[in-house]
Amino acid sequence: MGRVRKVLTGRLAVGALVLAIAGAGFGLYWFQPWKLWQDETVDEALPGVVQASEPPAAAPSGKPSEAPSPPARPQALASGELISHEHATSGSVKLVRLADGSHVVRLENLDTSNGPDLRVWLTDAPVKAGKAGWHVFDDGEYVSLGRLKGNKGSQNYTLPDDIDAARYTSVSIWCDRFDVSFGAAELARA
Repeated sequence: MGRVRKVLTGRLAVGALVLAIAGAGFGLYWFQPWKLWQDETVDEALPGVVQASEPPAAAPSGKPSEAPSPPARPQALASGELISHEHATSGSVKLVRLADGSHVVRLENLDTSNGPDLRVWLTDAPVKAGKAGWHVFDDGEYVSLGRLKGNKGSQNYTLPDDIDAARYTSVSIWCDRFDVSFGAAELARA
């Protein structure tokens, strides 16, 4: 009887060890805690900003040719400052109409923590400070503009053509894995 008890106790110990290792592996995959110490900086230029051009060339008659009309420039339609929610977050957000009529959400000087599944959301939710703002963004309408390119820097996120940008009032850096906002900005119309 003592030998049977030792065998059962050994099998239970091995089973518990296997479950503990599997649980630790799943926890590491799910939470990805190392990302809290890894920064990814992305610095993109605003699309459609034209650099200074050369002066107009002279026409064959020797007179300078007429300068073409200046190209349309991007126009900021709304902007706001990011506030912290789940993680310390700072920077500014702009909703910009480009010269071709398309729209982008631009994050400038973003500084937040990295996370396992961060997205940029354009939402109709109000921005609330503190813990009250953690879970409000998935209650209303939102458009996911894609994965956050980097947790630091300046980045652009293109709005789909069928989206009416005027219907949305805020931007959130959203952790899709844990359904929580890292930070958000209320968009004030220009």
